[in-house]
Amino acid sequence: MTDWPSQLARVAVTLLFGLVVAGIAWYGISAEELARLWRNIIARPGGPMTFRFMLQPTMAAIVALRDGIGDARLGRLPYAATIIRDSRERGSLLWEGIVSTARILILGVVMDVAYQWFFFDTFHPAEAAVIAIFLAFVPYVVLRGPIKRVARHWIEQPPSD
Repeated sequence: MTDWPSQLARVAVTLLFGLVVAGIAWYGISAEELARLWRNIIARPGGPMTFRFMLQPTMAAIVALRDGIGDARLGRLPYAATIIRDSRERGSLLWEGIVSTARILILGVVMDVAYQWFFFDTFHPAEAAVIAIFLAFVPYVVLRGPIKRVARHWIEQPPSD
């Protein structure tokens, strides 16, 4: 039996993957759809429900803080650098990040679905997945390594005489 965070991460990955597949099935992949996606992404921070552009990255930063400090205590290499450079560790580290951010990813999807229905009167499923990933997973990946580097200096300091 798997633990609760892993089950939640599986739900998040399944949800995100399902939304991307549904978006491609309903709207296809075209230059027009991609342009609409980027237009909507750029326009959203100034529109209604702007608070989520602060809430989700802040939540991701808190989780990155917890995991970055844990990395410093364990003497691990920086997160994003290891993902990029070490193909053997890449999958397990990405999964670790998904497990850590699963709640934030699911919250992001729910918030974006509500946003689209209330303000656009339509639903673009792939867009909801992309927004959730940009607001939750990307900040986590970007911040975890630098937090680890800063935490390492406090954790590894020798005791003063």
